[in-house]
Parts: sequence; C-alpha cells; structure tokens
Amino acid sequence: MKDILRHLFEYKSFSRKEAYDILTNIAVGKYDTHQIAAFMTTYGMRSIRVEELGGFRDAMYDLCLKVDFKGYDLIDLCGTGGDGKNTFNISTLASFVVAGAGYHVAKHGNVGVSSGCGSSNVMEYLGYTFTNDKDVLEKQLEQANICFLHAPLFHPAMKTVAPIRRALGVKTFFNMLGPLTNPSNPKFQSVGVFSLELARLYTYLYQHTEKQFSILHALDGYDEISLTGDFKIVNNSGEYYYKPEALGFAPIAALELAGGDTVEEAAAIFRSIIEGKGNAFQNDVVLTNAAFAIKTIHPEKSFADCYYEAEASLMGLKALKSLNILTHA
Repeated sequence: MKDILRHLFEYKSFSRKEAYDILTNIAVGKYDTHQIAAFMTTYGMRSIRVEELGGFRDAMYDLCLKVDFKGYDLIDLCGTGGDGKNTFNISTLASFVVAGAGYHVAKHGNVGVSSGCGSSNVMEYLGYTFTNDKDVLEKQLEQANICFLHAPLFHPAMKTVAPIRRALGVKTFFNMLGPLTNPSNPKFQSVGVFSLELARLYTYLYQHTEKQFSILHALDGYDEISLTGDFKIVNNSGEYYYKPEALGFAPIAALELAGGDTVEEAAAIFRSIIEGKGNAFQNDVVLTNAAFAIKTIHPEKSFADCYYEAEASLMGLKALKSLNILTHA
C-alpha cells in the first residue's frame, strides 16, 4: 500500500487492472484500516479516471453475491449520494412509485454515509428485513414489484470499508460504485450523480454495456432531479438539458426537499409522501424522478405520459401497497 499511496501522491493514475487488484486486496483484508483510510482520503482529493472507476467497478461486481431474477426486466433507481444536500429519500420513494406503476424494481441501497439517512436506514426503520435470500427477494418482486438489495449483504468489500467510511463521513469513490454494482445487473438503470464529471464517466462505462440508462444530474449539485433549477439527463440517445419551467414546474426552494435530522424524521416524511399526503413540491420531485425512470424503460413515451403513470401510482396508493407488502411480509 505504501507504493500505491506514493503513486497517488505523485499524481499518477492506475490502469484498469491495477485498480481492479487494489479493490480486490481491500476486500480480502490485505491492507490495514489506516492504509485504506489514507487511500480513500487521497482519492477524495483528486479526480478519478475512467479506467480506475471501471477497474474498481469490475472488482466490486466480480466479488459480489450475484442474484439472477430470470424473467424480470428490472430497473434500479439509485443515486451516488455524496451531494451533501440531505434531501428526503427521493430515489427510494420514486422506486416505489415505479413499482406501483407495474414495473419491476431491484433497488440497490445502503445506509447513509455522507448524508443523514440513506435508503437502507429508512427501509429498516419502516420494518423491512434485509436479506440476500434469492427466493425471498423473488417473491417480493412477484408480489410487490420491488425488492431491496442492501449493499453490505451482497458486497464483501463493504464489510471492510463500512466502518472507515462512517468514520470519514464524507463521500469517497465508493459512492461512485453503488449504482454500477447492483448484484442483479438490471437491464434498465436510472442513476443520479453528484457531478457532471461523474456523469461523463458513467456515460462512457454504460455505453460499453447493453443497458438502457438515464444519468441524472441537477446543475446546482443534486444527484437527482431536484426541480430547484436546471438539470441534465444523459441516456442511450444523447444529452438533454431541461429547465423545470419547460416541464410545467416553477423552480422550488431547496428547503422544500429537507430530509430531516434523524431517521425518525426522515421516515415520517417518507411515509407522509407515500401515503399521498406530501405537499405539491415533494410530490412533483418524486413523480418527476419516477417519470424519467419509466421513460428509461419506454423512451418512446412522452414525459407527460410517464408522469401521469407515476401520479396514478402515488395518488392511487399503489406505491403504498408495494411498501406495505414488503414491510408486512
């Protein structure tokens, strides 16, 4: 590890194979925690190269416990996190909305590291039991149209780095890997990223797969469509720039997206929205993210049609039904 750190201190980059080997060695416990912390911190102070991100991704995926849900065309709505905005759990709510609209969602998630409350925190608080049992997860997909893949149960590398990430409390390159390493390898991905630079890297990696993808970034720094300002979407057919007004929304204040300071507060906001009691700003943000996820599956559909599908799911309490099936199983 000393040679690896020296390499970084000299502003040199790693090949895809070198990055692959480094992450594999982290996962199997070859380095001590101080060395891993130094490596993660140093990486946080420089830009990651596409070869490095690809190598880290390959290692994480090769090491993970894979699940193959045959017969299901899956979508994952997953953000990188790390935007420091501490919003309510937009992508998780949008996932249930998409499930309620009749699509099959394999949601990859984790506990909060650089924000107050990650998707796993909320799901656990609401009564969901994490599992990596394929039969249980497949039954959830069949009955609720959604299952939840809690990252630490599928990625052995997480066991090594989780306490280090918690201690650091800031985004690291592991934030960048979450959406790329869903163990079910879904056909469709709607991914939020915290920077335009990362959107470019993701685009390159996804273009070398057979996935249908949408990469979302709000230009004021959110890793999702926030409707607080303009945003960009990159998908299989190109790059698109949107203003909220062009979709029929007035830009909203960041305060409207606040996620609360505790898991209890975050869960209360989550439940209020999924029960159809959210305010107009909260609903619009959730439904817009869900609509673009549906549009990832059906690019031929208009945004308006996708939005109406999402709205019927949320306000018709179909999303709530999916949540209730999961948490009362």
